[in-house]
Amino acid sequence: MTFAIGENVGPYRIIEQLGSGGMATVFKTYHAALDRYVAIKVLHPAFKQDPNFLSRFQREARIVARLDHPHIVPVYDFSEAGGQPYLVMRYIEGETLKARLAKGALPLAEVTRIIKPVAEALAYAHSQGVLHRDVKPSNILLTNAGGVFLADFGLARMAQAGESTLSQDSLLGTPQYISPEQARGDANLDARTDVYSLGVVLYELLVGRVPYQADTPYAVIHDHIYSALPLPRSINPALPEPLERFLLKALSKERDDRYTNVAEMLAAFEQAARSSTPTLIEPAASVTIPLVPPEETAPATVATTPLASPPTVMPVQEKPKSRRKLWAGLGIAAALVVVVAAVLLLTQPAPATPLQPLAPQPPPQSLQPQIDQLRQQLADAGNLVNQGQPDRARDAFLQVAKSAEQLAQSNPGASDDQITQLDAITGESWMAAGKPERAQPHFEHLTQLLSNKPEPFIGLAAAQLAQGHLDAAGRTVDTALALDPKLASAHVLRACLLIKQGHPLLAANEFKLASGSDNKLLMLAPWVKLLIADLDCRPANATQP
Repeated sequence: MTFAIGENVGPYRIIEQLGSGGMATVFKTYHAALDRYVAIKVLHPAFKQDPNFLSRFQREARIVARLDHPHIVPVYDFSEAGGQPYLVMRYIEGETLKARLAKGALPLAEVTRIIKPVAEALAYAHSQGVLHRDVKPSNILLTNAGGVFLADFGLARMAQAGESTLSQDSLLGTPQYISPEQARGDANLDARTDVYSLGVVLYELLVGRVPYQADTPYAVIHDHIYSALPLPRSINPALPEPLERFLLKALSKERDDRYTNVAEMLAAFEQAARSSTPTLIEPAASVTIPLVPPEETAPATVATTPLASPPTVMPVQEKPKSRRKLWAGLGIAAALVVVVAAVLLLTQPAPATPLQPLAPQPPPQSLQPQIDQLRQQLADAGNLVNQGQPDRARDAFLQVAKSAEQLAQSNPGASDDQITQLDAITGESWMAAGKPERAQPHFEHLTQLLSNKPEPFIGLAAAQLAQGHLDAAGRTVDTALALDPKLASAHVLRACLLIKQGHPLLAANEFKLASGSDNKLLMLAPWVKLLIADLDCRPANATQP
C-alpha cells in the first residue's frame, strides 16, 4: 500500500510527492483544520511486518519530537494509517543544498553562512543524545527567505539508546557521506560520526566534489574505511591552505584524530575561513563535472588524480600577451615528445626471429584448460554437497581454492577474462570451505571487474555475513538486488541477515520472494547451501515471531 495524490491520510490531504528513499517516501500535504501545509514521511510498508517496529518507531518519534531548535525541521506529530507509520513535519518552502550546488560553486562567505546553523543544530541534537547519522546536502534545506534547516532526524539512531532502534533495522547513511566507523557497522557511534559527515559536505562545498567516487556504493564505502583522503588542494589548487588543514582533520579515519565535537569543528572552520581570502572558491572538478546528486545514483567514473583532473580556472586568468609564449611552449613540448618517442623506438632491440612477436600468445591459451579443469573440480565438489556429503565436499572445495590461487599467482600475465574466472572459482571455493575471510578479497575484486553484475555482490555479501558484518552485508545485498530485484540468492541472503538481526517475519517474506522452501533451496549453488547450513537460516527458522 502507498498513499496516492488527493488521498486523505488522517487529517492530512496528499498534495504531491516530494521525494522517496530506501526507507520512506515524503509527501507535501494540507492540514485543513490549521490551514497550513505540512510534510509527512511515510515509512516503507515492509516495516509493518515486524510486530515490534511500531512501538520502537513511536518511542523514537517521541524523542525526536522533543528536539526544539530554530534550525532543525520540527516534528509535529506521528501516527499510522493502514498499518503504515508516518511522521508529520514542518513543510519548508525552498530548495535543498544539493539543488543549490547543482547551480554552481558557492562563495566562501555563503558556505560559512549555511554551515554555521547546521553545525549548531547538530551540536544541540548531540546534547540531547541524538545522532543524525545521515548528514548530506539533500538533508540541508534552504528557505526562500534565507533560512537554513537540518532535516531527517526522524530516522536518527539515539546516541544513548541501549536497545535496538529503528536505525538498526536498515542502513542509515549515504555512501558518499558515511563515516568509516558507521560504514564498518560499529555499534558505539558518537558525535564524531556526524563530524565526519559534515566534513564531507564541506569538502564537497570547498573542493567541488565528494572525496570518494566509484562505480558502486561498496567501493565508495571501502574507500571511506581504507583509502587515504584525496588531498583537497591537489584537486582544487585555489583552495586556501588553512581550509585544507581543516578538512584533513575533520575527515581523519580515526575518530580520536578528528574534532571532538561539532562546536570545536565549527570554531576551527570559522578560523580557517577568516584566514582565507573570502572569494569564490572555484572547484577544479566543477569546470566539466556537474554536481549531480551523488547519493541517489551511482557516481560516474571520474579521474581521482591531479594529473587527470579537469583544468582549474587558474590558467584562464593568463594575460593575452602570454598566449604566444604558451603556444610556443606547447609546440616545444610536443616536439620533445616526438623526439623522445622516436629515440625510444629506435633503441628497442629488434626481434631475434620473425616468430618472436607471437611468443606472448601461448600462455593465456594454455591457461584455459587448467581453468576448465578447476571448474570441473568445483562442480564435482558441488555434487558432493547435493549427495549429502558436506564434509567431503568441504575438503574438495579447499583443494580447489588452493589450486586456483596458486594458478593465479603463477600466471601474473593472465587475461582479464581468465582472472575473472579464477576469482570466481577461488571465492566460491573458499566460501564453501568455510573460509569467508579468504573469499572476500576475490569477491571484492570481482565487484570491481563486473560492477554491473549482481553475482559478485552476492559472493561479497555472503562473505561479510559469514564473518558477522551484518550492516555491510545488508548494504551489499541491496546493491545486488538493485542490479537484479528477482535474484533468489539475494533474497535468501537477506533472509539470513534478518534472522540474525532477530526479524523472522521479515525473513519469511524474503524467503517468499525467493520462492523459498526447503525444496526450492535445493536449486541454489552448493556453496550457498553450505552457508545456509552454517548459519542455520532455513525457511523453517523464519516462521517463529
